[in-house]
Amino acid sequence: MDKLYILPEQINIDKSIKSKIVKDYKNFAEEGIPADVEKYILEEYSMDISSRYGEKNIKNPFGIASGQLTTNYSQIESSINEGIGFAVLKTVISQDGKGKATMDEWRVNAPKMLVEKIQSKQGEWGYTVTWKGRGWHKSFQDYLDFMEKSLTLSKERGVPVIPSCKFNLPAKLEEAFNIEEYKYTLENLLKSWQKIYGKEPMYLEKDFSPTLAGSDLSKNQMSILRWINEVPKIIKEIIGEENIYLGLKLMNTTFSQDFQRELLNSTLGNNHTKADYLICFNRLFDKDKVFEGKQGVAYGGYDLSHRNLKILTEFRKDEKQQHKEPRLMPISATGNIESGKMMVEYALRGCENGQIHTFFQIPSSEYAMKNGGRVSKALHELIFNPEKGLLSAMMYLNEKGLIEKNNGVLRFKDITTAYGREEIFGRVDL
Repeated sequence: MDKLYILPEQINIDKSIKSKIVKDYKNFAEEGIPADVEKYILEEYSMDISSRYGEKNIKNPFGIASGQLTTNYSQIESSINEGIGFAVLKTVISQDGKGKATMDEWRVNAPKMLVEKIQSKQGEWGYTVTWKGRGWHKSFQDYLDFMEKSLTLSKERGVPVIPSCKFNLPAKLEEAFNIEEYKYTLENLLKSWQKIYGKEPMYLEKDFSPTLAGSDLSKNQMSILRWINEVPKIIKEIIGEENIYLGLKLMNTTFSQDFQRELLNSTLGNNHTKADYLICFNRLFDKDKVFEGKQGVAYGGYDLSHRNLKILTEFRKDEKQQHKEPRLMPISATGNIESGKMMVEYALRGCENGQIHTFFQIPSSEYAMKNGGRVSKALHELIFNPEKGLLSAMMYLNEKGLIEKNNGVLRFKDITTAYGREEIFGRVDL
């Protein structure tokens, strides 16, 4: 099997730096991480862990993915208070002016979640979260109110909060898109956005979910490619390109990895796409697993990150082999980001941030930090864990010459462009 991970299983770095990280890891496990942890890291380690979500600056690369952890204002508020880099709101389902939605089956109120261990095909143990719920189940007006309140806090605190939407997707190639649903939903989302941000383009994630991948709608590859190409055009034609900054959250289809690469080529490899950024890639789908009486559920773990990293690796290799200029479209990673080290693996393939869900839900015993909320406990592990945290991984890359200090500072952002500067895939000296 080809070497997938760029970083080694065990990260060895300068002993004095390692000792400092270990000391902070232990101290913060008792005291909690500093309120302005990014400033602390810059001053104490000469590391800048800021990054971008799309074109928005974020203080650290860790965000909360759309889902069960972003369904109400108190979740958004506590996550921002605990230091999250950004958050994506629960996915609302498009509807027309009469409240009818062709994707109505995705309006499911089933919040119960099961966190369980899962073993990958390669034998790695991780965690996955299972639930029956899909998209926003309350009224569209409730979503707009939630969105406006969250955006107000976002603007006050300087932490990006992004709405998410699932739009009508025709199953058949000859079937038309329901433009009325697109129009009504987009116009109202934009109106709510502009109440807070004025003329600044609305950030919006178009969600292609794992349950969509497992539905009858997604059995035709040509239909999926049609959605990926046509939906961004429709959205921008309706509300104007100047009014929106559009991200596509690409699903992991039930088809082969070759087709998954084709999806990436139709967006990241297509200079004519109307998408502005990508989220790669949504969870896998198990059509046989039963949960709470429902057959067919999404899952994660190392099978998910393995597939995602492999697809991104092959895409970057193709760019090199074909002597293409690397496409600089922003990418958010998602999928089993259980450590700063895994975040760096995604970053080495061009991803500027990571959208996380499961790692905020794992058993409390997996976190070293004693007190505080789950977000702050998770950030403590993601950043300071001496064996697989972000600081150790960044220092390792510096010692191996993959990222250099700029004015005395190591920058996370420089990791995301390393694939264009260096031959990093398959190296045996890392």
